[in-house]
Amino acid sequence: MNNLFLKHIVFCLLCCFTVVLSGQTIDDVSGHFYERRNTQESEAITMPYVRGDDVVWEQIVWRTIDLREKFNHYFYYPVERKGIEGRKNFAYVVWDAVVSGEIPIYADDEMKIPLDNSMFVDQFTKPDTIILEIVDDDENYEYKTVLVPKEFNSEEMLQLRIKESWYIDKQVTEQNVCIIGLCLTKELYKEHDGDLDYIGTAELFWIPMLSPSVRRLMARNEATWQQNIADQPSWEFVFINRMFNSFISRISNVYNRTIFDYLTGPEAIWESERIENELLNISQDMWEY
Repeated sequence: MNNLFLKHIVFCLLCCFTVVLSGQTIDDVSGHFYERRNTQESEAITMPYVRGDDVVWEQIVWRTIDLREKFNHYFYYPVERKGIEGRKNFAYVVWDAVVSGEIPIYADDEMKIPLDNSMFVDQFTKPDTIILEIVDDDENYEYKTVLVPKEFNSEEMLQLRIKESWYIDKQVTEQNVCIIGLCLTKELYKEHDGDLDYIGTAELFWIPMLSPSVRRLMARNEATWQQNIADQPSWEFVFINRMFNSFISRISNVYNRTIFDYLTGPEAIWESERIENELLNISQDMWEY
């Protein structure tokens, strides 16, 4: 009886040992010991239907997201082209989609002037023509014209601009925000006496954030938001939950002007903050109790 019991114990131990060994077998050679979530199959969240007659108030707002702010750094980094663990910074996510023709682009924030993706990419990356001065050992000068290829560099993209609608839906009696468009910008400099002088910020193109292809792109790419790489938000989640710092540069007005057209310096900042507070309080002011 004891021998039978011992045999049973030994058999159970062997079975457990076999299970443990089989659990250690890893067929994936990609460097992960578990099957990671495939974000490339993610779909965008279904947007709620809003009936036009139910919108009792609306304001169009233009914002600037400065990627130099510490809170917004995860938009800007990593600057490496391939990113970290397959995660690229936001500028490369958008640019690669433009190059592949995955998303539409426009020249204006009203999305009325479409741009041809391939023509825009060719123009943007068109090589610069420079003249090289070549001097030999006998101090003979020769001038040679060469073409210097240009590439998209995300490090030059220091700001994003977004256009959004703030509205009140009487059916749900609450204020909501919907991002309509997003724009990549590039800092422009001019060389003067060996130094680079800042001359302004140029808008590259606008993308319609409500387009199904753009929403799918945002849902299928992750941001490097935190140190925990097992739980990173999609760019769709980032924008829906407004995980960014920004300042208002313009609201819809009869003069069609930006804040910086009539104010500068600290006064422009205070005006931006005043409008921000006014927008946040508008829903409270519209209802009677």
